[in-house]
Amino acid sequence: MNANVDKIPKGMHSVTPHLVCEGAADAIEFYKKAFNAVEMMRMPGPNGKLMHAGVRIGDSVIMLADDFPEYGGLGPKALKGSPVTLHLYVEDVDATFQQALDAGASVRMPVADMFWGDRYGQVTDPFGHHWSIATHIKDMSPEEMMAAMQQQMPPC
Repeated sequence: MNANVDKIPKGMHSVTPHLVCEGAADAIEFYKKAFNAVEMMRMPGPNGKLMHAGVRIGDSVIMLADDFPEYGGLGPKALKGSPVTLHLYVEDVDATFQQALDAGASVRMPVADMFWGDRYGQVTDPFGHHWSIATHIKDMSPEEMMAAMQQQMPPC
């Protein structure tokens, strides 16, 4: 190992999502329109599919690649859904939510004020990935959140 090399590259965080998409090049264009992503790089393979790419949304990097079923690289469409939701904090949840819809996302959960102090909604992008979008609107203690949850949620 080279002692002069940053162990975590500049601009990266400890955890970085890596999305598999049917049509990663189209996904990059969608993320630009929906979330103001900035393309950082793309590395096409010999067959024209993207082997690796990166975009920056806000201060975070998302890596992505095309699906490669022959190597076990399957995206949400092939898997018929995804158990993962990517969470995006923004200055104006309503504007970003609408921007995502205008770019081609579908509503998973409409925007509403939530008991934990965020204004929050969820979309599914055209590639099957789920995104929650939020703006923090109120600081709350865990006890305040629990009391608000009990008032908002119906009893089981």
